[in-house]
Amino acid sequence: MSTDYARSSDEWTRAELLARIVTESQRHYADYSLFNQALADHVGLHPTDMQCVALLDMEPEPVSTGDIARLTGLTSGSATRLVDRLVKAGIVERHADPNDRRRSLVALAPAARDRIGAAWETPGRAFGAVLASYSDTELAVIADYLHRAAEVGRAQAKRLTSGDSG
Repeated sequence: MSTDYARSSDEWTRAELLARIVTESQRHYADYSLFNQALADHVGLHPTDMQCVALLDMEPEPVSTGDIARLTGLTSGSATRLVDRLVKAGIVERHADPNDRRRSLVALAPAARDRIGAAWETPGRAFGAVLASYSDTELAVIADYLHRAAEVGRAQAKRLTSGDSG
């Protein structure tokens, strides 16, 4: 397939568009993995820790270690070790669960949120500039695709980790 992406969308066959999306998705994943590694290195974290921080940043309330395991796909033991590392590094804080004193909840430490937010400032502007070139209708399609693709990714990760090969 040609990589001449300058053609208008009506000059592509459906098969070419689908192949382009697959290729660009693979490139995006690889490039985003490199970006995540570079950002993690920049703020002094492991890439898995960085992903956990990003997920915690999206959560409206503190979460349990079990929730972190679910969000990251880690085992409960690995999630506990991850939280221990992040607490020791001052990235997250543990708080007693007001509804269950036997359980603790995890939230980003305010100073860490500020430090990581500052590291995201320049990349965030760059990603924002890309999105600014799209119409509201196109942005709605992009958001819908990302949401649906994430759901498929989570379902397939669950399938693969459960040992289901079908």
